[in-house]
Amino acid sequence: MADKIKMTLQCPMPKFDFDVITLGHGSGGLLTHRLLQTGVFDILKNDLLDQQHDGATLEMNGKVAFSTDSYVISPIKFPGGNIGDLAINGTVNDLAMCGAQAQYLSLSFIIEEGFKMDEFWEVLVSIKQAADQANIKIVTGDTKVVEKGKGDKIFINTSGIGHIHPKANIHHNRIKEGDVIIVSGNIATHGIAIMSLREGLTFETDVESDSTNLNHIIISLIEQYGAEVKFLRDPTRGGVASVLNEMAEMTKLGFLIDQKEIPIDTQVDAACEMLGLDPLYVANEGLFMAIVDPSIAEDFLKNLQADEKGTNARIIGKVVIDHPGKVILNSRIGGKRVVNYLTGEQLPRIC
Repeated sequence: MADKIKMTLQCPMPKFDFDVITLGHGSGGLLTHRLLQTGVFDILKNDLLDQQHDGATLEMNGKVAFSTDSYVISPIKFPGGNIGDLAINGTVNDLAMCGAQAQYLSLSFIIEEGFKMDEFWEVLVSIKQAADQANIKIVTGDTKVVEKGKGDKIFINTSGIGHIHPKANIHHNRIKEGDVIIVSGNIATHGIAIMSLREGLTFETDVESDSTNLNHIIISLIEQYGAEVKFLRDPTRGGVASVLNEMAEMTKLGFLIDQKEIPIDTQVDAACEMLGLDPLYVANEGLFMAIVDPSIAEDFLKNLQADEKGTNARIIGKVVIDHPGKVILNSRIGGKRVVNYLTGEQLPRIC
């Protein structure tokens, strides 16, 4: 994606004592100290993290949002990113869906013994890059090392906190009949980028994960439209279908979507068909869904499409009083079908 500037050359890896992570790096002793000082604290340094205390002392006023998530993706490196930027973007975006601008994040690693230092450094560089792009500070964290075979290279947990925009009023109980459903871009790209790597699929052009931060565009839209933005959600695990089913269940309203209007890259669509996957259930990492008042829908869409992260945004449906609690799809070939919750795990270890 356009905003993904590689930082490897700007962040040369320091000289570590070992080529791989050992159990000693999780002991809390000298090796832990060297790993943190030479690697983590150095690349992620800021005035709060530099205190190196057991926690961060923050000053915050007003209404705030708080979120946490864990990342266990396999493989940890994929077209368009790796587990590091995924972890930062994921929590930043979760806060943005609450109408909040992320400010501070915690960062915790669970690392498997034998994980290569150069791979760890690549993850750290991606974390630094994503944090800078989102304009947030990593202020505290933790590192643990588990025995070889009891992890999968590296797992990451991030928790974040941020101020909620004063014009934001995001809640499912504000959704009404006639409200418009908008998706910010092509669906299923992240999941297919991961699956194509696992299955060795090749395409005419690269299919890359859509992982990116959404906080800047979300805050801009809330600033413009305020409470007319009724609801926001990023359709990660379970995809677009799961978000719509959750909303239908909670609001007891019907959701009607049009397959012809749902944006999807042609190669991603073809890959889904080849793999027997329904793109509505495939994970996304750089998309959001918005439910907005119909009075602003067209203008909201126009402004979203003017941003590089919303170029392919589309209105995909509306909220209705018919079929309460259900999601109905108008298919591209005619007819209708119910879109149910995903049953089971369509793509394992996707985020």
